[in-house]
Amino acid sequence: QVQLVESGGGLVQAGGSLRLSCSASGRTISSYTVGWFRQAPGKEREFIAAITWTTGSTDYADSVKGRFTISRDNAKNTVYLQMNSLKPEDTAVYYCVGKSRVYGLPLRRWDMYDIWGQGTQVTVSS
Repeated sequence: QVQLVESGGGLVQAGGSLRLSCSASGRTISSYTVGWFRQAPGKEREFIAAITWTTGSTDYADSVKGRFTISRDNAKNTVYLQMNSLKPEDTAVYYCVGKSRVYGLPLRRWDMYDIWGQGTQVTVSS
């Protein structure tokens, strides 16, 4: 069973950047489509981005398109979320999720995924 662990969260000023990492243990992540979600206090969980295991195709929410980039390094068993031009409204707990051997995108619902990380806090100050 693959386990996902997020890291790289923290406190950053508006306009700054962070790179989140989603590291897999237990098995290779190379056959998983991996996504990122976030949840801010008092708000619903929100899809952010996903990357397929086959072609590396990506999908982004409109709220982050052009600012965030998802990528993967299967050799390191890790998926990244590069976040640039951060805004206070990006403040949330960010979760990494995975779905084994699924073909195609979009995959924007939390319950479409098989495995979920514990989350990492991102706080953007104004």
